[in-house]
Amino acid sequence: MLRTLAATHPDAHCELDFTNPLELAVATVLSAQSTDKLVNSVTPAVFAKYPTALAYAQADRAELEEMIHSTGFFRNKANSLIGLGAAVVEKHDGVLPHTLEELVALPGIGRKTANVILGNAFDIPGITVDTHFGRLVRRWGWTQEEDPVKVEHAVGALVPKRDWTIVSHEVIFHGRRVCHARKPACGACSLSADCPAYGTGPTDLMKAAALVKGPSRPHLLAMAGVPDDSAPPAAPGEDQDAP
Repeated sequence: MLRTLAATHPDAHCELDFTNPLELAVATVLSAQSTDKLVNSVTPAVFAKYPTALAYAQADRAELEEMIHSTGFFRNKANSLIGLGAAVVEKHDGVLPHTLEELVALPGIGRKTANVILGNAFDIPGITVDTHFGRLVRRWGWTQEEDPVKVEHAVGALVPKRDWTIVSHEVIFHGRRVCHARKPACGACSLSADCPAYGTGPTDLMKAAALVKGPSRPHLLAMAGVPDDSAPPAAPGEDQDAP
């Protein structure tokens, strides 16, 4: 399944835009209960306004809240970002730390966010257990654990440590594009032969192909045997999972 995932999603990557570890930390805080696309539309102005941890620590709360308002829960997120900046300045001389223990001690940074930062900003392997990751690895029978930390450890025991970060991206890509929560595209899924949950969604090739989405849709359909992209995409809202 790992080999198939790698072939299915060769473009898998962190879909949050950033140029340094602090920017990724901020983007990840803003991504809670939001979409990466929406966060990426907000962060260029935020990053330009607040280029350092000190800038966040000294931010005008009302101005910051206005800038991040569209991402939702903007008051809590503003609190986290101001607190994050202050803690990084006071405890780490303005430089974001790069250990799990130090990161999770910062305001707004939980274990999932810390693993995103470690894996993508510092190239330190980490498993990111978001909603997509958790439901897919349970659907695939990799683990039955529900607690994210237990899921992280269970999958970490199955996957070589060097691959933890990229496998996280591949699983999340698959969850967003093919293996949807309510109606997975089973008949157009490259993992169908190995999936114990095959049949949860439509198994008819064309019906399933209509559910496949995302910028890599032509490649995904080609792997499913629909090289000419002849399957029309599903109607908006028909197969959408919640963010």
